[in-house]
Amino acid sequence: DANRQISEYKFKLSKAEQDITTLEQNIARLEGQVTRYKNAAENAEKVEDELKAEKRKLQRELRTALDKIEEMEMTNSHLMKRLEKMKANRTALLSQQ
Repeated sequence: DANRQISEYKFKLSKAEQDITTLEQNIARLEGQVTRYKNAAENAEKVEDELKAEKRKLQRELRTALDKIEEMEMTNSHLMKRLEKMKANRTALLSQQ
């Protein structure tokens, strides 16, 4: 009877050791996954920061371009008015002659 119990305990010990080995392997695998996910998250944050900086830069460039367009449109309007005045003066001078 004692030998049977010893055999059972040896079997249970062997099974427990196998379970421990399996669990240790799972822990190592999961730690590896955590490391990979952590690295992926850090890289994603880095890319996000770079994209945010690029977006800010592009928004500044857009504002500058829009300001320049507005300035050029005002200059164009002013020059068109001057041209119309010059044409009117020219027409007036030609009609006087």
